[in-house]
Amino acid sequence: MWGNIPYYRETDQDFRKPNLKSSDVATEILKDLDQAISLLPTTPRNGQKGRATQWTAKAYKGRLLVYTGQFASAITVLHEVRDSKVYGLMPSFDQVWSGLSANRNGPEEIFAYQASVNDGDPNGNNGNYGERLNFPYSGSHFGCCGFNQPSFNLVNFFRTDATTGLPLAMAGTNPNPYATTGTWNSDNVDLTGNRNTIAIDPRLDWTVGRDSVPYKDWGLYSLKDGWVRDSTNGGPYSPKKNAQEKASGAESTSAGWEPPQENSVHIHLFRYADLLLLLAEADVEQGDLAEALSIVNQIRARAAVKVQGCGTTAIAAKYPGCATDSRMAVAMTDYHPWANYQIAAYPSFPSQAYAREAVRAERRLELAMEGQRFFDLRRWGLAYASAAINGYINGEGGGAEKNRLVFLASASPFAAKHMLYPIPSLQIDLSAQGGTPALAQNTGW
Repeated sequence: MWGNIPYYRETDQDFRKPNLKSSDVATEILKDLDQAISLLPTTPRNGQKGRATQWTAKAYKGRLLVYTGQFASAITVLHEVRDSKVYGLMPSFDQVWSGLSANRNGPEEIFAYQASVNDGDPNGNNGNYGERLNFPYSGSHFGCCGFNQPSFNLVNFFRTDATTGLPLAMAGTNPNPYATTGTWNSDNVDLTGNRNTIAIDPRLDWTVGRDSVPYKDWGLYSLKDGWVRDSTNGGPYSPKKNAQEKASGAESTSAGWEPPQENSVHIHLFRYADLLLLLAEADVEQGDLAEALSIVNQIRARAAVKVQGCGTTAIAAKYPGCATDSRMAVAMTDYHPWANYQIAAYPSFPSQAYAREAVRAERRLELAMEGQRFFDLRRWGLAYASAAINGYINGEGGGAEKNRLVFLASASPFAAKHMLYPIPSLQIDLSAQGGTPALAQNTGW
């Protein structure tokens, strides 16, 4: 986040060290990962799934190599991890972010925060503490607090071409989803009358809570019933991945603050689908479009396995087909009148430029709301990040987020300095020796 930071080792005696360049920090991290690979076992110590292994370190090494543009080396490492068969995709997308015991510690987890509830802590503090505010508001079962709301821009990115089943951003002749022309995100997908006509990727309704669409197995997400704090400020949507299923038993029963928000859903820091898409990205940069195509289509095939189902018979008054069907996850051919789910494989990647944008689009769809987006945009370069973020705020393809969310109306343009966070001024002051700080502030701050 801060890029140019001091790097500490066990032998350091004085914390007042100067910054390293970001590239030098990456070199130091690579040394640590290589040492971890040499020291860690190949299986989790004591059989405890959450512990890091040699394969965890190799996966992170591959990630670092992609992040630093060392694509050939990344492919070698990521192939080794993939070929080990230690990790794999969960059978369907709804199983990835889940509190159900059958889905816990699944093959997709490379490294995760293993949240725990009902474990003896009276306040539920071992639950997903960092996500606890990111639930629907007081009208819902969760009671609070409406933070981290998905944007209109994100929701509309899940639109697909009704004929090809490809992302609408990729369905035209221009493979750049951040072009200033076109209309791929000009409509809000959940406008009355459009819900059954606009084709969308089924991952949308495992990622985002939308009005009158089942929220996992908790019933209908409802704006009129107060599931959103203030839709004029933050929009009508809510996060969904971090929420537990009602049937999971993953909710806290403690006396802590807002137990319905405390659950044992594992928070994925690095999962196998992410690794595969990093490999596809490296493949594109090294010219192996065939493997990149295969990986992206593997991810998309998994996304098509299950879509949001009724979840409960309690919504039968609005959706009569749910009167005898309480399944939360159903096949695309089953009953789901709240959405027109369409998704299909890419027939080809006609060029490297098209493949590059297809992989980047797939990362946005697959990893939405998982905290990866800004860092992806940043490593793809200033021009790309600037086009994406400024386009998101000011308008791209017919929609400007600042016209939809009032708090963005006076947003500053994204500039070079925003690529890195400012180093806290207190840390700069504390690094001083003889009145001269050892730390230098990042450029532009």
